[in-house]
Amino acid sequence: MSAFSLAVKGTWDRTKKYLNRLLKEDYILVLESAGERGVEALQADTPKRTGLTAASWHYKIEKSNGLITIVWENDNKTYQGDVIVLLLQYGHGTGRGTYVHGRDFINPAIQPIFDSIAEDVWKVVIDG
Repeated sequence: MSAFSLAVKGTWDRTKKYLNRLLKEDYILVLESAGERGVEALQADTPKRTGLTAASWHYKIEKSNGLITIVWENDNKTYQGDVIVLLLQYGHGTGRGTYVHGRDFINPAIQPIFDSIAEDVWKVVIDG
């Protein structure tokens, strides 16, 4: 039979400090900044005929069941209720029987924002 012993020195100060930073939700400011930068990037990269679709981007931050999500939305719709950015992104049929191919403009516009969110939030939570 073997014996095992473990001794720990120190305090919980760093852990408590980390958890208190999470409770303060300082990272919400980072998410709001990311939301705004995302809107700017999406507006800049949205194909423009009249500019209405590009101007119709906004974001919201949702909290649910311990998760926080940034949602980017575009409210410009056709008279039938179809979201125009989805038609531009994925393509669509026309009333004359032809097909307009989509163009992936959303993912390239928003990817740099995604890349920075985790790093920026981590800095706030760890560094304060």
